[in-house]
Amino acid sequence: MKTERQKMLDGALYDPFDAELAAARVRARDLCQSLNATREGDQDERRRILRALFGAGGDTVWMQPPFFCDYGSNIELGERVFFNFNCVVLDVCRVSIGDFTLFGPGVQIYTPMHPLNAELRRKEEFGKPVTIGSDVWVGGGAIILPGVRIGSRAVIGAGSVVTRDVPDGVFAAGNPCRVIRELTE
Repeated sequence: MKTERQKMLDGALYDPFDAELAAARVRARDLCQSLNATREGDQDERRRILRALFGAGGDTVWMQPPFFCDYGSNIELGERVFFNFNCVVLDVCRVSIGDFTLFGPGVQIYTPMHPLNAELRRKEEFGKPVTIGSDVWVGGGAIILPGVRIGSRAVIGAGSVVTRDVPDGVFAAGNPCRVIRELTE
């Protein structure tokens, strides 16, 4: 039988009140609180916390606290990903981010989903993973919804709400976010 954590990562309905999941969220929130309390000169301490927090990429991520996430361990970063101030990643499912991707201030990435049925919603939820390619730039205040894939070299305009996949090499913006044009060298 699958654990609640396995069901969560598979995108199936799971119990978010499960003791293992609750403990993992406490761990991540404590790490985020420690990270957010560091001073700019505390780079060694920040690096230690980021290595402990993320599933991958904590060695090279460039982070401007504050930063918030649900688990951290479900976030897999490529080389030199940059998060500006006040980013939030709700990672009940995997969040994969490619090399050299940049997030402006206040970007939010969501993987949790909630059933439309109110009675079911009281006790279970599910999620959909988010995948973001390499060399992506996500403008400040953008929101990336569950299940979205953003292709490599894409640029997402500030304040956009990304509700569906965005192909490689395009500028996309708006609410809902849509492709505005292809990017050329």
